[in-house]
Amino acid sequence: MFAVANNVLSAVAPRATPVQSRKTVVTRAEATSGKECLVNEFTTVGDVRRYREAELTHGRVAMLASVGFIVGENIEDFPLFGGVVSGPAITQFQQLPRGFWEVLVLVIGIAEAYRVAVGWATPTGAGFNQLKSEEEYNMGELDFDPLGYLQQQKAQSASPEEFAERVLALKNKELNNGRLAMIAIAGFVAQEFAEPEGAKEIFEHLFQTIEKDIVYEVEKVEEAVVALERAG
Repeated sequence: MFAVANNVLSAVAPRATPVQSRKTVVTRAEATSGKECLVNEFTTVGDVRRYREAELTHGRVAMLASVGFIVGENIEDFPLFGGVVSGPAITQFQQLPRGFWEVLVLVIGIAEAYRVAVGWATPTGAGFNQLKSEEEYNMGELDFDPLGYLQQQKAQSASPEEFAERVLALKNKELNNGRLAMIAIAGFVAQEFAEPEGAKEIFEHLFQTIEKDIVYEVEKVEEAVVALERAG
C-alpha cells in the first residue's frame, strides 16, 4: 500500500530543479577583461588580485620590520641618533628625536604614491578600489630593481622559459618569507609586551629562556640520580 502511494506521489509531484552554484570557472580572458568575474559566491577575481597585492606589500614591510627590530636592539650606539636610542624595540619609538617621524611619513607617502600610480586603476565608477588589468600590472611588480638582480637572472638563463621559472621561484620565495616575517614581527612585539617583569630585548629573552631550560633539565637529572642512588 505504501509502495503504491509512493509511486503515485512520485509521478504527480513536481521535480525539483537542480540549484546551480554561483561558483564559476574563470578563464584567463575573462580574468583580464576587467569584468567582475566570480571566483566563488563572495569573491571576484579583482578581490583575489587585491588580496595578493596586500599580502605582498605587508610581507615586504614585515621583512624590513623584522630585520629593523633585531638590528635596532643590538646597535644601540648607532651614530645616526647620537646613541640616545636604547632598550627593547617597543620602547625606542618614544626615544627618537624630533624630525624623524616627519621625514619617515614623507618617505612612506612617496613610496605609496608611486605604488598606487603603478598598480591601481583610476578610482572612478566600477574601477574604484581596483588594481589595473593584468595586461597593465602584475601584483607586486613595481619595476624597482636597483641592484639589477632580474637582469642577472635573465643573463644566466638559457631560454625565456628558464628565466620565467627563475622569476616564479623568486616570487614564491618572497611570498613565503613575507608570510613568515609577518608572523615573526607579530611574535616579537607580543613577546616584549607580554613580559611580566617589563619589556626585554628579543635576544635577552631568548638566552634567559635557554638558561632556565638548561637549569631545569640539570635539576631534573640530579633528582633522578639521587632517586636511583637511594633505590640502589
